[in-house]
Amino acid sequence: MGSSNTSTQHGKRQEEGECVKKLWGGRFQKTAEEWVDEFGASIHFDKQLVEEDIQGSLAHVTMLGKCGILKNDEVEQIKAGLQTLLEKAKNGELEYSVRYEDIHLNIEKQLIDLIGPVGGKLHTGRSRNDQVATDVHLYLRNQVHEILESIRALQKALVKQAEQHIETIIPGYTHLQRAQPVSLAHHFLAYFWMLERDYQRMQEAYKRINISPLGAGALAGTTFPIDREYTAKLLGFDGVYQNSLDAVSDRDYIIEFLSNASILMMHLSRFCEELILWSSSEFNFIEIDDTFATGSSIMPQKKNPDMAELIRGKTGRVYGALFGLLTVMKGTPLAYNKDFQEDKEGMFDAVKTVKGSLQIFAGMIETLTIKTDVLEQTVKADFSNATELADYLATKGMPFREAHEVVGKLVLYCIQKGVFLLDLTIDEYKEASPLFEEDIYEVLQPKTVVSRRNSLGGTGFEQVKLALEKAKKALDE
Repeated sequence: MGSSNTSTQHGKRQEEGECVKKLWGGRFQKTAEEWVDEFGASIHFDKQLVEEDIQGSLAHVTMLGKCGILKNDEVEQIKAGLQTLLEKAKNGELEYSVRYEDIHLNIEKQLIDLIGPVGGKLHTGRSRNDQVATDVHLYLRNQVHEILESIRALQKALVKQAEQHIETIIPGYTHLQRAQPVSLAHHFLAYFWMLERDYQRMQEAYKRINISPLGAGALAGTTFPIDREYTAKLLGFDGVYQNSLDAVSDRDYIIEFLSNASILMMHLSRFCEELILWSSSEFNFIEIDDTFATGSSIMPQKKNPDMAELIRGKTGRVYGALFGLLTVMKGTPLAYNKDFQEDKEGMFDAVKTVKGSLQIFAGMIETLTIKTDVLEQTVKADFSNATELADYLATKGMPFREAHEVVGKLVLYCIQKGVFLLDLTIDEYKEASPLFEEDIYEVLQPKTVVSRRNSLGGTGFEQVKLALEKAKKALDE
């Protein structure tokens, strides 16, 4: 914007008698242009912190009264005003203005308008720096609680599906090539345990989220005889920051949350990729419920796995929030810097994305249709039982490396003939090695292949049943 244009706008504001007095403006002789205020304001997004902001203020003013910093009647007036604003906030009745930059000044201005100059005493002994940090700690604490509940809901859906498909066999893959058959329940439980680690990471991060920065002031503490432990207790925090500089400049807990959220979304995205593949005509292993699919505006036969694709795509948003905040923080000296205003939008978006993705995913799993007949035919029409042949020969005394070569040649022989291992005659097997006996056909059956893998954590049906019990125990804990 050119200088003549900005000068004209400034003149227009003065002519109209507009005089916006900043709550911090005593030292300034000029007011910013409207477009500058707009650029610097955060109220567009940090109004999401309104309830946390008021809750923090209620605890702060209660402490000011306890410590004799404010008179009891002043405390009661301020608390009554804040309660009124809190009710309005919950009912969506508060209005916000860019003139007052952020949620803190908007609430303070409305409090003063409501109860008079005594409202200005609320800010005694604190700064917007420790105030905003407190708000975000409170917000993220609440959101992590909800995310933990949503992770559990998805895990329960996985356990329910797994219980129904212990002996349903699906091709297992490495390099997206058929490798060995596995129990479908075993496959579902792999994601259960990924989510369990996600749950634990969020729990661990909660310890660093649930710390109070309130009372750290702008960066150096305050001369008022405040009681930081008391406000921490009122707000349900486990403790306080031990260093005022660290308290107002720390954003590690947001970065840690975003890192954990990124890993969680990566797990969901991997699972989405499999659901997308499995629901294609080429795989045809599953059908995603109509609730979580869409059609094509031009091709009437299409059923697109859009929700799975969206979760896969939205993973990038959460990654972006993580890298964005890491970049914001990397060059900021102690203590507070205006750069820190950029910590919130990505966090808000990541929270919304993670919560929505978990909710959608739980619904997809609960309503998933498994095409067991297709899977039964699929696992018979491949070479994923080849390892059984090598193990069979090894148990007969042949060195495994030699057995591997024998089986590799048998697979090549089958490919050249256009058949599978179960189609070979016993004579063809004995020609490859005299160690083969008639029992080889039972050994090669898909259910036999899966059931025999009973090493701890394996796909054998007995191991899967034990894993399900462990999964249920984890949910109960």
